[in-house]
Amino acid sequence: MYLLDAAPAVPLDLILGVVLFWLLIGVAGVLRPRSLRFVSRLLFPLGAVGSVVLMLAALLAVRVPPVVAVLPLGLPDLPFHLRLDALSAFFVMLVGAVALGVSLFSVGYFRRGEGALPGLLCLQYHVFLSSMVMVMLADDAYLFMVAWETMALSSYFLVTTSHRIAEIRRAGFLYLLIAHIGAIAILLCFGVMHGGGGDYTFDALRASELPVFWASTAFLLALFGFGAKAGLLPLHVWLPEAHPAAPSPVSALMSGVMLKTAIYGFLRITFDLLPTPLWWWGVVTLVLGLMTALFGVMFAAVQSDMKRLLAYSSIENIGIIFAGAGLAIIFHAYSNPHLAALALVATLYHCLNHAFFKSLLFLGTGSVLHSTHERNLGKLGGLIRNMPWVAGLSLIGALAIAGLPPLNGFVSEWLLLQAFLFSPGLPNPYLNMLVPLGSAALVLAAALSGYVMVKFYGVIFLGRPREEKLNEARDAGIWERLGLAWFALGCIVFGLFPMAVILLLDHVSLPLVNFTLSAAVSGNSWLLFAPVAAERASYGPLLLLLGITGTLLVTFVAVRVFYHGRTRRGAAWDCGYPEQTSRMQDTAEGFGQPITQIFEPFFRVRRQMPDPFSSEPVYAKTNEDHLWYWLYLPIARANERIASWIGLLQHGRIHLYLLYSFVTLLALLLFMH
Repeated sequence: MYLLDAAPAVPLDLILGVVLFWLLIGVAGVLRPRSLRFVSRLLFPLGAVGSVVLMLAALLAVRVPPVVAVLPLGLPDLPFHLRLDALSAFFVMLVGAVALGVSLFSVGYFRRGEGALPGLLCLQYHVFLSSMVMVMLADDAYLFMVAWETMALSSYFLVTTSHRIAEIRRAGFLYLLIAHIGAIAILLCFGVMHGGGGDYTFDALRASELPVFWASTAFLLALFGFGAKAGLLPLHVWLPEAHPAAPSPVSALMSGVMLKTAIYGFLRITFDLLPTPLWWWGVVTLVLGLMTALFGVMFAAVQSDMKRLLAYSSIENIGIIFAGAGLAIIFHAYSNPHLAALALVATLYHCLNHAFFKSLLFLGTGSVLHSTHERNLGKLGGLIRNMPWVAGLSLIGALAIAGLPPLNGFVSEWLLLQAFLFSPGLPNPYLNMLVPLGSAALVLAAALSGYVMVKFYGVIFLGRPREEKLNEARDAGIWERLGLAWFALGCIVFGLFPMAVILLLDHVSLPLVNFTLSAAVSGNSWLLFAPVAAERASYGPLLLLLGITGTLLVTFVAVRVFYHGRTRRGAAWDCGYPEQTSRMQDTAEGFGQPITQIFEPFFRVRRQMPDPFSSEPVYAKTNEDHLWYWLYLPIARANERIASWIGLLQHGRIHLYLLYSFVTLLALLLFMH
């Protein structure tokens, strides 16, 4: 490697060292592929150590000037160009932070006989991590696409870990298909920006002066390609299939980090490689993001599979992130750098928050799945008694994703709402109407997210066990608790100290929109901060925490000392019926019924009505996606029809093939003549 910049290269050297270290760990796993103890007790902890180094190096790189380098790899005339700047460093830091918690959790999670060999799984896992880092370090289209495809293939093998199950193989095929369609769009985007200039580096793409038409074409291709990887509507269909199919640590990595590689790519092209964006680019992104958010949260509310519920919740949060990016594009196009910086910081903040609380929840469901061997919410319940660690830490994640203060999910959504509400009169009447509607859609999505988390947590952990086997459930081991506690700690710290996070994210937003929030928040105290103006809106998470804690203490002391001075226990009110059973508890379907009734046109509802004369009547209902039947099935049938027509040409007779060649030659001669 040789440097092309005089800036300090220590963070880049450390990051590349971690990438090489991870690859060596993967190779070591293949050398002893069947030794679960070797892989889980040695290699995964070593991978976690590499994650710590990666996270700290990236954190340092956010604050230093960009470093550019070239690796003597690739093809003879196509070496790999690298660039570590604030934007790439922030997302590399996300990879390290999430990989740390997931690797710790994986030490105690994986069992013998679950899908692929342990050593092979270790190789795929660490190649996946390494490829995501290289996506963010790539400074040319060639390396970007190589790393992007490596990430897609390695994650495909992780999704299909239990490949002997036909449903998992179908989910993996769908994921790989959508991933490659998106990759083609990204490749075409680079081709449009390249314009036949002969230079494939990002510096050349930045310097190219694209006409408005071709710049807009490149933007739409980027939105399509990265939207396919992120799960943006209508390219979301792979996500609720792949997440339930993958092992829970893999689901945490895919939702917590892999989806963010698409966000990184979209921000890199829109704010860095393309010229100043047009206002309608932001409108398209904003509308698609809000539609995706509402779609995801509505479908999450009616799910009865806990991992599928979290998958649809990821779709919702990706929609919120794209909505924030769209709002930043609008403000940037209309030369409003203050609000552009506010919207972009809120977007990046939500990327960070989603990486932590969604990884926490996916790992929590993994512990529940391992302990109970059950994913169906209708067969769970009461696990807080036997799994107090998992229940307590998962509660932090559920409150964070529901957007309740003083946890981290509230801060990013509150900041994004400020960007919506503080927008002045834009020089476009349609935008002045759209932005308030967008804020209403954001609030609705946030409210429904809280509703979903009440269902998720209440059905799994509260009440009574719905199955007898749940009484034998056991809490997570020490390694799994460490992984869960890491993410829970992030949810708390990022919620209580938002000013520190915002000052860090300012280094990322400054090169993209030429403005920071430092001037607005630097005068705030650690107890109270205001992103725009203190007289308009301010938030004090530590004060709120002190108020909540003080209220609880005062209430406890008042009841304990002044009321009766002792604890009394009594039976819960049973509505006059003493024979309560778990069947009298509200079910997952019951929680989702109001959403189904209100938004029924958005679902394809299929009901199985019970036979009134049957001794064991059965009622079943499923809420399916209209887009699957309106868009994807017609495309699949058309593809099968075209394939059958083409198949008619293959008779297996050599004289017919010679005839085809002769007819083709005659047609070419006539055309040339």
